[in-house]
Amino acid sequence: MKQRSWMSGAAGFGVGFVLGGVTLALVAGDVIRRTMGQSAAALAGDGMVVAMRPPGPGGVDGLQRKAMRNFGSSNAYDDEGGTLGGGGRAEAPMAAAPVLEEMAAPPEMDAMAKERGGAQDGAAAPTRAWFPETFLFEPLVVTDANGAATVPVRVPDRLTQWRVLALAHSRSGAQAGAVTSFAGTLPTYVDPVLPPFLRAGDTVRLPVQVVNTTDKAVEAALKVDVTGAQVESGARTVRVPARGSVVEAVTVKAAGAGPVTVRASLGDTDAVVRDFDVWATGQPVVQARGGSLAAPRTLTLVGPSDAQAGSERVRLQVYPGALGVVRAELAAVERRPVDVAGDAYALLLAGQAPELLKALGETTDPSALKAVSLMATQRVLRAARAPSVDVATRLAEGALAHPDNPVLARLGERLVAQVAQAQRPDGTCQGGDGWTLQRLLVATADCARTVRAASGTPEGRRRSAAFSVRAAGVFERYLPQVNDGYTAAVLLAEGAAEGSVADALRARVRGALKSAPDGTAWLPVEPDTVRADGQEPSEAEATAMAVLALQGDAKAPLADLGAWLLAHYTPGLGWGDGQANRVGLRAALVLFKDPLPARVRVTVARDGQVVTEGTYDTKALREVLAMEAAAPGSAGTHAWTVRAEPAVPGLGFSLALSAAVPWKRETRGGLQLAVTGPKEARVGQLSNVRVQLAAPASLPLRFQQDLPAGVQVDPASLAALVDSGQVTSWDVRDGAVSLDLPPREQGAPVQVEFRVLPTLAGTLQAGAARLDVPGRSDLTASLPPATWAVR
Repeated sequence: MKQRSWMSGAAGFGVGFVLGGVTLALVAGDVIRRTMGQSAAALAGDGMVVAMRPPGPGGVDGLQRKAMRNFGSSNAYDDEGGTLGGGGRAEAPMAAAPVLEEMAAPPEMDAMAKERGGAQDGAAAPTRAWFPETFLFEPLVVTDANGAATVPVRVPDRLTQWRVLALAHSRSGAQAGAVTSFAGTLPTYVDPVLPPFLRAGDTVRLPVQVVNTTDKAVEAALKVDVTGAQVESGARTVRVPARGSVVEAVTVKAAGAGPVTVRASLGDTDAVVRDFDVWATGQPVVQARGGSLAAPRTLTLVGPSDAQAGSERVRLQVYPGALGVVRAELAAVERRPVDVAGDAYALLLAGQAPELLKALGETTDPSALKAVSLMATQRVLRAARAPSVDVATRLAEGALAHPDNPVLARLGERLVAQVAQAQRPDGTCQGGDGWTLQRLLVATADCARTVRAASGTPEGRRRSAAFSVRAAGVFERYLPQVNDGYTAAVLLAEGAAEGSVADALRARVRGALKSAPDGTAWLPVEPDTVRADGQEPSEAEATAMAVLALQGDAKAPLADLGAWLLAHYTPGLGWGDGQANRVGLRAALVLFKDPLPARVRVTVARDGQVVTEGTYDTKALREVLAMEAAAPGSAGTHAWTVRAEPAVPGLGFSLALSAAVPWKRETRGGLQLAVTGPKEARVGQLSNVRVQLAAPASLPLRFQQDLPAGVQVDPASLAALVDSGQVTSWDVRDGAVSLDLPPREQGAPVQVEFRVLPTLAGTLQAGAARLDVPGRSDLTASLPPATWAVR
């Protein structure tokens, strides 16, 4: 079972430790509902200087554990003390440059600083809008000859107790540390309690707390302004007793989806700005297209005509090319299923990765490569004890990629010799009863590639030349029978066909390519076409083979093939099995071997009008990027253009247009679903939700319910369902709960109940409920959103 709290106000926690200097971390202990001292100057934006001096020999206070108590969308914490052992007297450490700086304030902070300056003259309330939970992490601060250092920081707007942790070491290696804290608060302040989200159509009463830390009663004007939603009774006068607090409530109506900004001000003493999103209640509809940024790409997307207001959004994800693929493959290859092709590919990748990463401008991680290499070596050595010719063709190249390992190098030579000896007098390699000519030709090409892999010695070159000449005769002899694009691509890419035979094969590959409406291209696989191992190749493997076959061909749409190939790459899974990943990685390196430019500007336009854009440097482009923007007016057919300046063949993209349309009651495959919410829900009181369902026997089921804003699920009630055997597992996320139910021997109706705890009062939309059979899209049932009344 898993659970993730929907609470949005939890304070963060950070720790740093290095050898060779001082590590400094500033962490918030969030105490919004209790006074933690006075530091108005810090909240007004004054520079906070943290002085660090070597601690004495008496040890150092330790980190403190946190126990969380829920309250609305904010959390209070109780501290439990602890201690850590300290070192001796710290001497001045060696000089070194910091490797990280404190989190930078957002651009609007400068404007806020000016606003605060005016507030000190009585012109306006200081506006608080920057709320990081850990805002400084200095992994290496260099002290002077006296062992002292100062670090100027900008303190965030969070009203809380800040903990400062400093760890230090001397040149001689002695270690010590210190923990201190300071409070950030105001004499009087305002604090709206906001949920992490609302749903379109919600009407809620939001609590706004006003706190007075002074010894005199305060009477001031409270004003709450909301952008993106409607607010009622947003202005009033409040009176707060000395050392006390009051809670006022304002009514907010969220008509449509989109961002909402809430600004609460208390006279001219405090103002705070926070925001959250309003989610659409409709059924999500997503259209996605992929491509390469090698040239401007224009795509046609059709938006739904009944999209709910504010729900239309466009999202562009940019994927790194060859470098991203290499890094993703190194991270995932150890976790993939064990088979000969996968093990051979892992060994090959571990051997070639240092050179590949260096060529792509990346540094290697020797320890990670060593782990992959050891794992793959053990598996390959087991598979190579008595290998068939087919297994030898899979393992040889990976073994030869480790020339510094004498065991693998000798194994590679032995496997290549076995493959070379398997060539028949007519030039073919492998074969057997029931083999088709198409499979025999592909197997011969695989053997030719394997023998060429060991051509680094005079003997290897002679062996490779003799094998290739006889194989070329096979390809020329059977050229008229090569009718499918995949086989033609394999003979070109793996078998080293030359001259007129290569020209004819190249034309057949080009003729077999298909184009998608978005401009990408791929190589389909004809029926009854197989690889050398008898398995049907995937279209991703066939397309990668086409890239290898057509490299250098001016008539080939390599950029379009590369766009399709990148769009069908899945981190963690790659392009399929070991054989497909080996070919896919080779193709990606051929297409995207050029280093990334220093800066790239990416724009997304609809019908010629820019919707969103961003500029990224080389470092950012090494990761997956995401750009998202509202796209109202996207109903119907529109032309979307994705452009990179300069054009970058090494980057792929995925463009998705999403919207929410009204839910409709749906029943397919005999599934039935009914959900009964609480008849009378009250804030802070547990209520029951009853789920009734029916389905054919022997089917596992998954129930999902989108919850109203502010409604939490009682974990104890879900655990009870698991203990009783009614549910196998459950998952609670922000705004949703899902239950997995075991198969039943009889198709009798099932009823389960769980409890929920509302934390917001109002009229709230519950979202849709769904019942599915995992892996069966033809079996489903859904209910439109329901409305809850919470008092």
